[in-house]
Amino acid sequence: MKYTFDAELWRWEARRELWTFLSVPPDESEEITEVAGELRGGFQSVRVDVTIGSSHWRTSIFAAGTEDGTYWLPIKKKVREDEGLVLGDTVTATLELVDF
Repeated sequence: MKYTFDAELWRWEARRELWTFLSVPPDESEEITEVAGELRGGFQSVRVDVTIGSSHWRTSIFAAGTEDGTYWLPIKKKVREDEGLVLGDTVTATLELVDF
C-alpha cells in the first residue's frame, strides 16, 4: 500500500537534539493501523519505504505516544539537508508499507 500526503515538518520537543517528524494524516494513519493490525512492532511501529523529493530510504513510522492515533514519520538530518528542508516547511512524502 502506498500513501502520498503533505505535512508540516516539526520538532519533537522531548529531546534536546533536533529530532524532526512529519505527522501522517488521520485517515491514512487509521488505514495503516487496520492493514498492519497485530503485525506492528515496538512502539506500534510499521516499516515503510519513504520518498521525499529525490531522497529514498527505509524507516519505521510510530504511533506510540500519539493521542490521536496518527503516526509520526522521522525525517533524517541527511534528508533535510539534501532536500533543503527546515522546520515549518510543508513536505510532500510518499510512504509504502513494507512486508504487507
